[in-house]
Amino acid sequence: MANVSHTRGDITSHPDASEMRDRYARVLGGRDVALVDGPVFLLGLYCAASPWIVHYTTSQPALVTHNLIMGIAIGMLALGFTRAPERMYGLSWAMCALGVWMIISPWIVGESPDAGVVWNNIIIGALAVILGLVCAGTAAKASTRP
Repeated sequence: MANVSHTRGDITSHPDASEMRDRYARVLGGRDVALVDGPVFLLGLYCAASPWIVHYTTSQPALVTHNLIMGIAIGMLALGFTRAPERMYGLSWAMCALGVWMIISPWIVGESPDAGVVWNNIIIGALAVILGLVCAGTAAKASTRP
């Protein structure tokens, strides 16, 4: 009868070990940003919903539309980081640009915004810049690998 029990041996002696390692690296090659995908998506979701959470829908109608569009854009970046990270690494810096825009947008888009609106956008923008830098840093680290 054939021995079908699984023995725990070292796989390095397997004839296809190097091919399996290469295939594994190719399949998981762009997943260095995986830990950032969720927070970026949640930030985009909060940015889109923030006018209703902070209650400035009637006082700042232009910022309501602005934050909704920016939240959708940040959420789409997060979905792109999840779906095709190897293609989206270059857009990590766009996340930083969106964050900087979110910081200055209350004074450019809004009409004499109050402190709550300003702080809301500053916090969203700062988090977007930080998460963008984390994405860019992991992208730079991943591109230097052999």
